[in-house]
Parts: sequence; C-alpha cells; structure tokens
Amino acid sequence: MTDPALLRERFLAEPRTLRNERRDFHAWHRGRPHYLLWALDVDTPPLRARVTAAQRALDGLLLAGYLRQPHITLALCGFPAVARAPAADEFDAGLIARQLAALQTAAPAAFELAVGGLESFSSAPFLIVHDASGTLDTLRRCLHVGGDDAHGGYVPHVTVGLYAGAWPTAELAARFHALADVPRLACRIDRLSLMGYVAADIGGALFTLADYPLAARRLQWRDAVGGTAADALRREVEGVLEQAGGGIGVNAGPIGLPASEPATTAASAEAP
Repeated sequence: MTDPALLRERFLAEPRTLRNERRDFHAWHRGRPHYLLWALDVDTPPLRARVTAAQRALDGLLLAGYLRQPHITLALCGFPAVARAPAADEFDAGLIARQLAALQTAAPAAFELAVGGLESFSSAPFLIVHDASGTLDTLRRCLHVGGDDAHGGYVPHVTVGLYAGAWPTAELAARFHALADVPRLACRIDRLSLMGYVAADIGGALFTLADYPLAARRLQWRDAVGGTAADALRREVEGVLEQAGGGIGVNAGPIGLPASEPATTAASAEAP
C-alpha cells in the first residue's frame, strides 16, 4: 500500500507514536551477533539529502544515533542459524539457495522506483516509495519462499529514524507538510543486496554481505576481511548451491562483516 491518504489515516488512527529505546535488546538477539535482510541500497546523495530534510522536520522527536543508510527492505532473513535446525527467527543456507533459484527463474530486469514525501508508522517516520512497474511484488515473491506472506501489510519505504517518545500523532503529522510538495526522486534499481546489522546496536549502520545484480543473475560476495561468522555462512551457502547443480551460482571473493565498509549503491537517484 502506497496511497499517502491511507497511510496517513492509519497513522492517525493511533493517538500516540511508539517510543523506542537505545539499549541492547539481549532477550531478542540472545548473543547472536548479526541480523540479515534483503534490501535495495538507495544510499545516494539525493536520497541522503531527502532523509536529512525529513529528520530536520522532525527535530527533537527522533532517537539519537540512527545510522542506517537509506535502503528499502524487501524481506527479512533473520539470524544465521547456530544449530542444524534453525529457530523461528533464524535462517540457513538452504533458504538463500531457494531464494536465488526463484530470482533466477523469475529473472526480473532493472526497474524504476520513485521516492516521495514523508509519512509514518507508529514507531518510525519514512519516505514513501512508489513502484509503478510492480517489480517489488515480483522480488518479494521470490524472497518469501518459506511459505510466509509476501504481500500482507507491506509498505515499501525508506526509514528516516525512530521515534524517541510517545508523541501525539495529530500534532506530529503537521510536521509532515514540510515535505508535502517535494518532487519525487527517480531511482533506477539494478541489484538486490544481502545486508545486515549488529544486533546489539539499535539503529546502527548496515553492512552489505553480497549483491545480486539483476542482469548477471548471480550472487556476488563483497570483498572484505574474512575470519568472521559470515565466512561460515558463505561456505554453507556455496555448498548448498553446488549440490543444487548448475544455473544457481555465486561469484568468489573473500567476505566479512565490517560495519564501516562503504557501500556500492544499487540505484541512481535524481529529481525528475
């Protein structure tokens, strides 16, 4: 759903926003270091400027220290499995292999998105994303191969930050008008990225583990320092892909989880 009027109506249906806290949610991650997801990297200068403008419009209302780069989440993977049988919030290499197989079968081409003005969930404000081609639905069907719902309640968006308090929604929504008439930013998407973050750091920076260029149709691991838990995940993924036979593939290269690694953007963005 990307209708701004419906999004605003849903936001105003709640009297107050949800307050976020900056702390280590150990009961959630239980010592597992990294959480992974599939996303579109839209970390470009125009998008960064738009996010900054939205943050200024909401000055004093957002949790400090939000460092996530502009991105559009497609599907959550979870924590890399620590046992043979993954827990409900974990995933194994088999899931990645099935996702790659589905992407290669669907073979979606590069496409265009447009990023607009400011709307909000109860917990976080965001920039609305418009997908005229419907390609996001195709990508999400490919990535939700585990039987979960690929469509229920999904709102494509670029998160601006996290609310620091339980603010009255009606008063807060008045600030959205600061970006009411901004032009849409056109983004050409040519790849998906397997991203992650340090689970103990709420709002911490994203790292990119691998990319899936839509034209090459192969998973390409990022070059980075090895020797982390990601190496084990990569070896497991490659083993499953090798057993699956030809057609599904990855490109070689060392890999690690450096949270400060600069990202190579998956999109170009400019005002139309």
